[in-house]
Amino acid sequence: MKTNLVTAVMVASFFIVVAAYSWHQPWPPMRVAGGVLGLVSLILLLMARYQLGRSFSIQAKARVLVTDGLYARIRNPIYVFGASFIVAASLFLPSWLLVVALVVLAPMQIIRARREAAVLEAAFGERYREYRRQTWF
Repeated sequence: MKTNLVTAVMVASFFIVVAAYSWHQPWPPMRVAGGVLGLVSLILLLMARYQLGRSFSIQAKARVLVTDGLYARIRNPIYVFGASFIVAASLFLPSWLLVVALVVLAPMQIIRARREAAVLEAAFGERYREYRRQTWF
């Protein structure tokens, strides 16, 4: 729970600084779309992190197979909503640097998701395979 709070504070602080910096700049539709998508992505990312609870780890570990909440439909919602947040940030603050970050991070997250899948399949067997069949990414 402490890690969830620290993560939320860090992300919210970043969002507040960016919003304060750009508040007086023009808000064309692309920036508005980026802001809305970013806010939604951030909320869903934080929900996914919270729902994962103590099962969250940097290294792939098979503590518990989380299959409820956002995890009932998406196996890796933290990766999905993290990527959508970067897309939103690139709309909000048009920068090729953010697009490059997404191009670099996306394959890394896919590789990481595959490694995690292998660990979970080894630990939970058929239960995990059934979960995979019912969910996306």
